[in-house]
Amino acid sequence: MNQATPHVGAPVGTFTQMLPSTRRGARLARLLAVTELRSWDVSQGLTERAELVVAELAANAVLHGRVPGRCFLLTLALDPAAGRLRVEVSDARGDLRPLSSGAEADPLSTTGRGLSLVAALADHWDCVPYPPSGKTVRADLSDPGA
Repeated sequence: MNQATPHVGAPVGTFTQMLPSTRRGARLARLLAVTELRSWDVSQGLTERAELVVAELAANAVLHGRVPGRCFLLTLALDPAAGRLRVEVSDARGDLRPLSSGAEADPLSTTGRGLSLVAALADHWDCVPYPPSGKTVRADLSDPGA
């Protein structure tokens, strides 16, 4: 069974959850993120932006990072003093890295705009290796009202 894992010695604003690499797992990631951010009294504006970022990154992990039998990992880290939230989604497919936000999607395609949305909502996003063979896509969001 998946359970939220508090980080020992970490600030109160840290949440980590393993989720199945399914559409249901991606939906649950979004719902859990919103619930956790509300419990931390994060502003509505930051919560709404984070909800969309989590939804896009989790969907990408399920669609492009899925390895049968492997889960994806959602991590939220809030730095209340700086008014900054980091969203991380790690999956098992390090060989399939996301294209930079500068790459344009086919205007007739029904897919390919998720990371453009993440780039518009986040202050910064990038992709780093997740050992042994995966990747972590992370996005930093600031709360101007903090």
